[in-house]
Amino acid sequence: MKLTHTQAVFLMVAVTLMWSIAGVVTRHLEQAQSFEVTFWRSFFTVLSLLVILPFFQGRAVFAKIRRAGGALWLSGICWSVMFTAFMVALTMTSVANVLITLAIGPFLTALMARVFIGHRIPLRTWVAIFVAGAGIAYMYGAQMEGGQLAGTLVALCVPIAGGINWTITQRSNAHGEQVDLVPAVLVGAVISSLATLPLAMPFQASAHDIGLLALLGLVQLAIPCALAVVCARVLKAPEISLLALLEVIFGIVLAWVGANEVPGPTVLAGGALVIGALVANEVLGWRQRA
Repeated sequence: MKLTHTQAVFLMVAVTLMWSIAGVVTRHLEQAQSFEVTFWRSFFTVLSLLVILPFFQGRAVFAKIRRAGGALWLSGICWSVMFTAFMVALTMTSVANVLITLAIGPFLTALMARVFIGHRIPLRTWVAIFVAGAGIAYMYGAQMEGGQLAGTLVALCVPIAGGINWTITQRSNAHGEQVDLVPAVLVGAVISSLATLPLAMPFQASAHDIGLLALLGLVQLAIPCALAVVCARVLKAPEISLLALLEVIFGIVLAWVGANEVPGPTVLAGGALVIGALVANEVLGWRQRA
């Protein structure tokens, strides 16, 4: 699939919209709880990718997975942590808390890249990390009194695993071992399904719940993950980082309109610091490279 720059931008916006439906859909589940929610979404993601992957990459993709080195499997483990922690966090705290916590991912990734593969962090990024950290600390401080801290800490596992995943991928690529992220997503979904299956028993989900979780597996995860990789072939990293922030906005608005989940003032204030820091960092970096 070959895209123009404009097509890639619009497609990436559509990807972020698909990513953002998880919160509002989860709020309409009837009986499924915690790990069962994760199991069914990951299970349907596996089924979806078994169809989607051959369409995008041909049947050789499965042989590629079998011959893959350790980096792809480590990446798959990171994806499984991201899948599991994200859905469990949504059952423990608000959609806004989860999405804003995920937004600090680029900063955690920058720190890990500095520590483990020696990437230089410019001054603007250090400032952005400090501002974003202040925003997250403000949110966490209020949640210690509101009883939602545990859910936000679970959500924090997602950007941590994402940062590790990116660092593994970059280090492997630098050493000549190419890691294909879409097959790694399939590996992650399989691991997540297997790991959460015992914790999901006995099943309580209604047919209504399973239908919604099947929707998430296909529309919220499998399809947008595959399309995001296609967009990444055309768009620059700063463009993707900025467009990905739309998931936070879309997700909060959808939960507000579709599930009457109004974000609190503390979340909005802390979130504004996090998102503002990321936007400023990416825009300044983009201008310096131009």
